[in-house]
Amino acid sequence: MAEVLKLNHISKRFGDKEVLKDIDFTVNSGEIIGYIGSNGAGKSTTIKIILGLMDDYGGDVYVFGENVRGTYDYKKRIGYVPEVSDMYDNLTAREYISFIGMLYGISSKNALSKAVEMMSVFGIEDAIDGRIHTFSKGMRQKLSIITGMLHNPDILFLDEPLSGIDANSVLVFKEIMQGLKNAEKTIFYSSHILEVVEKLSDRILLLNEGNIVIDGTIEEVMQKQTDSSLESVFNDMTGFHNHVQLAERFVSAFMS
Repeated sequence: MAEVLKLNHISKRFGDKEVLKDIDFTVNSGEIIGYIGSNGAGKSTTIKIILGLMDDYGGDVYVFGENVRGTYDYKKRIGYVPEVSDMYDNLTAREYISFIGMLYGISSKNALSKAVEMMSVFGIEDAIDGRIHTFSKGMRQKLSIITGMLHNPDILFLDEPLSGIDANSVLVFKEIMQGLKNAEKTIFYSSHILEVVEKLSDRILLLNEGNIVIDGTIEEVMQKQTDSSLESVFNDMTGFHNHVQLAERFVSAFMS
């Protein structure tokens, strides 16, 4: 497998807070990476640096062997699905798909043909001429997934991609991820839904307080732990063990 992504001593600071501390890892083609961590751990920041959306950082990022500083060519081969997408809400889905296709050099006809088929898989094909501002959160997220994959990217960056999506579509999405892996696509998946990460990922990267504290396959991670779930591993490595007590306090306040 070829190396497609390399982070070399990446650091990032927001004011006095160092969010990323000397991050090093490589990703090979065909891998599904589960990138996990607590809120504020730096997951989204890492992805934005790789995507070229942030340039004030230390270290170097290489995508397809090319340093991303000062170049844009690599972006033609990557896809991005954020948790919340900024869309042109007054456009219809048809207009928005045509626009995204145009950005990637795909004809409107081909973009729409491909997108309508993908929309039908998620059960939203009838909304093709609906204004995006009328879409539910789940519909918007499905459209974001579709447009993020429209140009057949080699690497797909997913930042909480299942936010607001119904349970049936989540099952479909899991199968889509496996199909993309079989097609040698690389997937960098960041999520708080650890059950999904555990089932999808070949390899886990756990970010805690700006450091990578776990880097290994699911099997390797589980072998080092006495428990058998990624959730337990996450809690052990981040030092979060008082969830039961916190829940009891919440319920007590609710009932008072």
